[in-house]
Amino acid sequence: MELIKTPKVENVRMIDRYNSKNASIGTLYLTATHLIFVDPEANKETWILHMHIATIDKLPLSTTGSPLLIRCKTFLSVTFVIPKERECHDVYVTLLKLCQPVHIKNLYCFHYTSSNEDLPKTSGWDFFRLETEFKRMRVPNEDWALCTLNANYELCDTYPRQLYVPAEASTAVLMGSSRFRSKGRLPALTYLHSNRASICRCSQPLSGFSARCLEDEQMLEAIRKTNPNASYMYVVDTRPRINAMANRAAGKGYENEAFYENIKFHFLGIENIHVMRTSLQKLVETCEQKAPTMSGFLGSLESSGWLKHIRSILDTSNFIATAVDKGISVVVHCSDGWDRTAQVCSLAALILDPFYRTIKGFQALIEKDWLAFGHKFSERCGYIQTDPKEMSPVFTQFLDSTWQLMQQRCDAFEFNERFLLTLHDHVQSCQYGTFIGNCEKDRLDLRLSETTFSLWGHMANHINEYINPLYRPEMEEILKPNLAPQCIKFWRGMYSRFESGVHPREPLGDLLLASRDHCTSLEDHVQHLTKRISNLKNLISKSAKRFQGPSMRLKDNKEPTEINDNRYNYDKRSGQLTDTTDHPLQSSDFSFSNLSISETNTEIQQINAEMESVAVDWKSMRNVTVCSCSTPFDQFSRKSHCWKCGEVFCSRCIVRTVPLAGHHSGNPVPVCRSCFRTLQQTTP
Repeated sequence: MELIKTPKVENVRMIDRYNSKNASIGTLYLTATHLIFVDPEANKETWILHMHIATIDKLPLSTTGSPLLIRCKTFLSVTFVIPKERECHDVYVTLLKLCQPVHIKNLYCFHYTSSNEDLPKTSGWDFFRLETEFKRMRVPNEDWALCTLNANYELCDTYPRQLYVPAEASTAVLMGSSRFRSKGRLPALTYLHSNRASICRCSQPLSGFSARCLEDEQMLEAIRKTNPNASYMYVVDTRPRINAMANRAAGKGYENEAFYENIKFHFLGIENIHVMRTSLQKLVETCEQKAPTMSGFLGSLESSGWLKHIRSILDTSNFIATAVDKGISVVVHCSDGWDRTAQVCSLAALILDPFYRTIKGFQALIEKDWLAFGHKFSERCGYIQTDPKEMSPVFTQFLDSTWQLMQQRCDAFEFNERFLLTLHDHVQSCQYGTFIGNCEKDRLDLRLSETTFSLWGHMANHINEYINPLYRPEMEEILKPNLAPQCIKFWRGMYSRFESGVHPREPLGDLLLASRDHCTSLEDHVQHLTKRISNLKNLISKSAKRFQGPSMRLKDNKEPTEINDNRYNYDKRSGQLTDTTDHPLQSSDFSFSNLSISETNTEIQQINAEMESVAVDWKSMRNVTVCSCSTPFDQFSRKSHCWKCGEVFCSRCIVRTVPLAGHHSGNPVPVCRSCFRTLQQTTP
């Protein structure tokens, strides 16, 4: 807070690049965590998390004030015109310090408190265990063993404690291979397919022009022998050949096929982090065009090279997956083995294994290939003040590539687009400790599981928002993506999601989710009503038997015959009861209806409450533009129904899930604040 010199600026104009002629006028607030613009006339608030700010530019003075252009890592771009230049400068300097702290302990996650939802700090940190994931792949086994040399991160400090390596690899081989690889990142197992073919990952060898390492050669041969299906294996260098050759001059490089037996070497040409960073900058500029022509937009998109890079990542991943599917093991590396290697190893596993296409599996994939095996999130996402040349959209490209696969096989993924967008935004936000640090050791040293919240715990609380209603879990098969150029799409939902001024749209996925949830609620309610009807039938039957009495003597002394007609039995017995002065049910105004109410009054009240607890009709989302709390809806806002009243609310107004009496399953479902108070029998 001591950094904030000007916490409030009035008469600020906010200019949306899609609606520059109709600027909003309001008050700009600067807090410790957010920049907030409040427009009282439109009753709208714009919240920008400091950690989401990518760049801040002071534009030339205009007649209306001093403009401040803010670009966000979420691809929001907005200009604030501040009346006084001095106030603009104060805001500018403050934001520069707040959006990129000097010390990692100043990040948002270390100060965030989960005040709006019931989420303990421990929630989510225990969702994933590396040994559990490998056990799912039936490792360790006769071919693969757990290596204990890295228990204290002595072998490689950017690798996880648990490393799975060929069972026949000796300690000398492992240590020799580690010394011969950049950053000590020796070949280690990351995925084992059901046909015993594997994917191993590592960093480039320190081979230079002629150096060799017998232990490293033995290590790769040991990996090949774990797979009896093939007499050779692939070594994939994800870099362009010219890049790898340039590294040879620095004493690094790539494997020499003359020294390594039974391998086939491939360069697969994914560009480095600097090329990718420049490409994203050009893509952002393409999306910021105020009135683009068709040829202008497509030409600018082409010159950015973004889709070409996404295709090259998918092409490499598909090559690896196809090889493994055919029973050929693959060893993958780039330079240091934590950028391009993480991308293609995780995507290849996604193509091969349907488990990774579930919500739980995708989170496990990220934990394994990005968090446990190391990816420099702190540098690549620019969490703290560091060399800007270290920033690069590596993880964004992984999510984009996943989205491309989802577009071709939407029924193969349990999660939807919102799931990927939420992941992207929270990787950048630093609100949760899940992605802080560059490797497993960093996260343990920072004690993140004790001092911060987990993103997985938060997402588990909102799991219904991420379900793909088109998912077909029975379609468990290997994906076969079509990587023809015309099949690689521009991800409008990511890079142009704030374009509501030009093309407002209703997310189709939200409509499908609402329809599915409504059907689920009605089916659950029908099951409950069916059970209730059965109970009422039994109640009526029991009442009829009571009226008939224990026995009925007929004139011929034969056993009485009961007629299965409740009205008939009532009429017959009511005449007999009229003359019975000591019968407990005798009354001067006796009737069947009075008898039923007296016996089942509580039951009927309960049934009425159950009927009223479930909304049969849900309000259509299409015409709802504002929540009852006055929060306006835009194309990115998540609209949610209250399962009790059927009205539409924003995500802030539906923060509780409770069981409804009218549902047979008794599962907790989302309800609005008002209905929650009613169900809890409390006053507002």
